[in-house]
Amino acid sequence: MPSPFSSMLSKSSPRALAVAAFSLEFAWLLSFLFEGQVLYGLAGHFHARPDAYILAAILAHFFGLFCCGFFVHSPRAARNVSLGGLLVCFLSSLSFYAAPSPLWLAGTICGAIGAGCAVSCWGVFLKNFTPEKDRIKSCADGLIGSNILMIGINVVAIYLSPFAGLTLATACLCVGMLLTWRLPVECGTWRSIRHESGALKHSLALLVLFVIIITINSGLMYQVIKPAFEHLTGLVSWYWAVPYIVALIFMRNLSSRFQRATILFLGVAMIMGAFLGFMLLGRSGGDYLIINTLMLGACGIFDLFWWSILGTMLDHAENPVSVFGMGLSANVCGVLLGDVLGLSAHAFSLAEIAVIALTVNCITLILLPPLNRQLAVLLKSHVYLPQQTHLPMDIRDRIAPPIPDSLTSREKEVLELVISGKSNREIAESLCISESTTKTHVYNIFSKYGVKSRAKLIAEVLAGQPDSQCGLMP
Repeated sequence: MPSPFSSMLSKSSPRALAVAAFSLEFAWLLSFLFEGQVLYGLAGHFHARPDAYILAAILAHFFGLFCCGFFVHSPRAARNVSLGGLLVCFLSSLSFYAAPSPLWLAGTICGAIGAGCAVSCWGVFLKNFTPEKDRIKSCADGLIGSNILMIGINVVAIYLSPFAGLTLATACLCVGMLLTWRLPVECGTWRSIRHESGALKHSLALLVLFVIIITINSGLMYQVIKPAFEHLTGLVSWYWAVPYIVALIFMRNLSSRFQRATILFLGVAMIMGAFLGFMLLGRSGGDYLIINTLMLGACGIFDLFWWSILGTMLDHAENPVSVFGMGLSANVCGVLLGDVLGLSAHAFSLAEIAVIALTVNCITLILLPPLNRQLAVLLKSHVYLPQQTHLPMDIRDRIAPPIPDSLTSREKEVLELVISGKSNREIAESLCISESTTKTHVYNIFSKYGVKSRAKLIAEVLAGQPDSQCGLMP
């Protein structure tokens, strides 16, 4: 007789299972190896310095994220590698119940690599189980869930014991493994549904540079700001990630009519304010609330930005594991650089640290406009990016569709709106026609371009080579 838990799993959608699995698995990483309270607590219990383990974990996690895509080439392989990586994470956790030894360092390295592989492979589940327009919500849900769980684990580790926190984190990991095992997979290999590898590589490279620069502040935050408020143990244990979660919830539920690109500039301003506050304010509870709210709120904005951008890029790449993993490895690289700067902070004054952070943010402001333009060419329908009509004329000319002579004037209007990322309902509202009439126009456009989906239409429009071999949408 199946258990209630098994029955619940069988009724859950693959998308819900994938998000839940990621939340549980990522919570283990955040609360433990990735500069988590469990690791700090265990190191303090045994009077050991955590710095070496933290740097080893970040380097190993970067390696796992960056390299996983080179040997994973199918959805089934992605699930198997994810399960294998999570098993390694579980085994690595066991070494931390004993006193510090070489097993700690080995467990740190192996666990961080395994976690990197599991996170990279989640890109496959995100692509397969979540429609492109909803991936920002799946990314937000995964990050929100993992951070809520992390808060709970942190509280347990601080108020009970770091071993209790480790046990709870490991339990989350095991449940995440079970959910991952329950995910359906398809046989065979994947292939890109669009053919824009050159544009993808250029845009991804700019995104990687942007992410590395902005996340340097995260590393500084871990090594400079957070230790400065260690005396506020109770407050820090639960409030640390609260602004981050609130920012994610806000961005997740923001109206599609709102230009989210403007929020990115607000995020930069919030980071500047956090470091200025750190330099000018004191170290009281109120000061902490101001500084942490600004910093972690900004981190939530930017994390959802690049996670959702990478989620959209999955449909533009031959290997979603590679794109997702390499993209997130940029995040880890930035944190590592910030950590190195932070660990050297004893050589700098507070004013000098603030100057470094503000310089990083100025570079970010310089990079943000061209990043938006590059991504807008490739990912025209993404909520963080400006609509085609708001792009400079030279950019619009690059993505203007080759319109067949057979298209009617109304079909040309519909085509322009399809290319800009509008849904059938939005097109109908814009042109003051019925949704059924809109569907008819879209069908006719597909027929004249010889394609069977919006994704293929956009790909053929960008390529300027309509594929007459494709069948029509039924």
